[in-house]
Amino acid sequence: MDGTHGSHDTHTAGYGTRDTERWDTEPDKRPGRTAFQRDRARVLHSAALRRLAGKTQVVTPGTRSRAWDASPRTRLTHSLECAQVGRELGAALGCDPDLVETACLSHDMGHPPFGHNGEQALNDFASDCGGFEGNAQSLRLLTRLEPKRFVRDPRSGELVSVGLNLTRAALDAATKYPWPRGGHPTDPGSPKFGVYEDDLPVFQWVREDAPRDRICFEAQVMDWADDVAYSVHDFEDGLHAGHIDPNCLFAEPERREIWAVAIGRYVPADTDPQELAEALDRLVDQEWWPHGYDGSAVAQARLKDTTSQLIGRFCQAAETATFAHHGPGRLSRYAAELVVPREARNECAVLKAVADRYVMQRAEQEVIRAEQRIVIAELAAALTARAPEGLEPQFRAQYETAPDDRARKRVLVDQIAALTDASALSLHMTLTPHPS
Repeated sequence: MDGTHGSHDTHTAGYGTRDTERWDTEPDKRPGRTAFQRDRARVLHSAALRRLAGKTQVVTPGTRSRAWDASPRTRLTHSLECAQVGRELGAALGCDPDLVETACLSHDMGHPPFGHNGEQALNDFASDCGGFEGNAQSLRLLTRLEPKRFVRDPRSGELVSVGLNLTRAALDAATKYPWPRGGHPTDPGSPKFGVYEDDLPVFQWVREDAPRDRICFEAQVMDWADDVAYSVHDFEDGLHAGHIDPNCLFAEPERREIWAVAIGRYVPADTDPQELAEALDRLVDQEWWPHGYDGSAVAQARLKDTTSQLIGRFCQAAETATFAHHGPGRLSRYAAELVVPREARNECAVLKAVADRYVMQRAEQEVIRAEQRIVIAELAAALTARAPEGLEPQFRAQYETAPDDRARKRVLVDQIAALTDASALSLHMTLTPHPS
């Protein structure tokens, strides 16, 4: 990836020239827009964002228990909801709202078909070429794979994609884990990372002058908006689908199972279960809690109010605590840290654990996930054996010009990651033999 670094964008308050710089300088077709308005528009109009409509969020479409239910949330609807939460919270804290919204819209772009299940299966396939991580794939999409802007490579003279050519601040804001594989600052064995080895040049450009391993303020806002959106909406979906019985949340045996799911996965391993019990009690004691949810129109309206109340509660807690810590003023980039009270994090974690226990851990879901892992593994094997057959034109060209086996395998990973759930199943049917 190479280009002429610079920016012709209109600057936005609180952000400097380096924040609005793009890898490749380009004029604005509509002068007067801010750099971050352009970034937001590019993500909104991208094919990668549209593809999220066909990717699993938590429950695979078509598996709901009530035929009259609306379709479950997808990665796209989750990203739109996350963007609404993040935009308003970021604006309240003094961030540029378009910048935070851009990060929220793009944070899940790299997720493959079949949600985290597909991510694990792809990571197994890619173990010898740098692994697979949805966040690192998002950076790769934004800076390389999504075709929007091309530059001439000064070494080879060939046209090279620079992806959406977003600003430095937008790419940084979309980076939850600003380190490569194995580079977690406190846990080298962590599976979470934000950049593949062959994307390090643009990553290093994004992180110029940034404190090492530190997550920028806008990315912290995006991350909390993500937690808030999926914890609240997964709980809402679980209730609406009939998978979560509100009465179970009062039974001690059920509660102990919820704490077991939460501790180590959603809260630190040394968390006292009593803290989680108090967190759930605070929520169920609210007058807006959806007690006795029965799916009626009145109950659905009450449940919608619950989601609104929960989102407001979690965002207000972060806003109040952050301003109490930093004082009034515009907060952005590396001038502040988002402060989320422990009580709010525990309440959010309890909702995640409830959805995990009653929705994701259902027996039929595990059967589906096992089948999906087989699809990814067999699809990867078929593409490996027959490539470039089966590859989209974009990936076929990259495969044919890849310098070695490792690079060719990364192209196969990119192709599979770009598929929707339905297109993965269709391509699998096309490329793998099935008994008649």
